Amino acid sequence: MTPFGARLRELRAQRGVTLKGLAAALQVSAAYLSALEHGRRGRPSAGLVHQVNEYFGLIWDDAEDLARLARQSHPRVVLDTAGLAPEVTDLANRLAREIRHVTPAAAAQMAAVLDRLPKGKR
Repeated sequence: MTPFGARLRELRAQRGVTLKGLAAALQVSAAYLSALEHGRRGRPSAGLVHQVNEYFGLIWDDAEDLARLARQSHPRVVLDTAGLAPEVTDLANRLAREIRHVTPAAAAQMAAVLDRLPKGKR
């Protein structure tokens, strides 16, 4: 499941909206929304994110948060390490091999480390 998919499912559950009902309101298929929720489709378009925000009445920070989650929700990431240090390439390859074993807590710890990198080093 992608970050956007998890939030979409949470919004639907909080408001008692079915996948089929939301799909009809947004004029997309329930299969498409299900695939978005489960990470079997790429990140949603900005237009769809806007429609979801309008449907659920999300504004300001909540709307921006959903858009941020959508940008971070590509389920098939490709990393280009050409020209980078061998240690960086090794890290990218290790992460690719082990990603299925990373727990949410471990992912949060790794994200915190990345957040502490100086801006010029990101």
